[in-house]
Amino acid sequence: MRAAVVVFPGINADAEMVRTLRDVCGVPTTVVRHTETALPTGTDLVAIPGGFSYGDYLRAGAIAKVAPIIQPIVEHAKRGGYVLGVCNGFQILTEIGLLPGALTRNQAMRFACGDVYVKVSAVGPFTPKVDAVWRLPIANGEGRYQATDRVLAELEQSGSIALQYCDKSGAVTDAANAGGAVRNIAAVYGGPRKNVFGVMPHPERMSEAILGGVDGRTIFDTVIASHAASVAA
Repeated sequence: MRAAVVVFPGINADAEMVRTLRDVCGVPTTVVRHTETALPTGTDLVAIPGGFSYGDYLRAGAIAKVAPIIQPIVEHAKRGGYVLGVCNGFQILTEIGLLPGALTRNQAMRFACGDVYVKVSAVGPFTPKVDAVWRLPIANGEGRYQATDRVLAELEQSGSIALQYCDKSGAVTDAANAGGAVRNIAAVYGGPRKNVFGVMPHPERMSEAILGGVDGRTIFDTVIASHAASVAA
């Protein structure tokens, strides 16, 4: 697998994403600026890290969606290439239409920062086992996932609600719902083969024991294994 980490002005989690992919998981990784008009040849995974692209002016991801690099990302996803959007990256993926729904201001109308628990609700290229519970950090002001009833029904039917906020035991409760997301949604799948994955918590910030845990690494290890299996098939 070869990865490309896309950086927009204001993004601040790119170094952590590069380290996780390149140094922790051993994936050759290239940094791609928002002004580029093509992805590096051989790119298998596009990762859009968290932060505050363009200062989140207008709304999170609204300016990033018109950057030159966006069209190559969309084409990559439509071909079945893997795309990972974390936090602001998730917001950008909804803005450009690769994922349904939207990320809005947190219900409490304040920035949310700390560790949360999420439960795997669907198997896919980034999530290997339903009901697994992970501890991951969040850092967002617009992390409240929302969608219409029709979209929610489609996500449910297609097994695309990937992660839900839960308590330590795995119970999906209102008290565990960081930001007030509809149905406690923390991550969703999209794309022709669930190859697009948007997640609000930061797996790259929980990918090494020195950071306090390794639950987040599971997402990266799983997509690497998914790619290897597709190549071998």
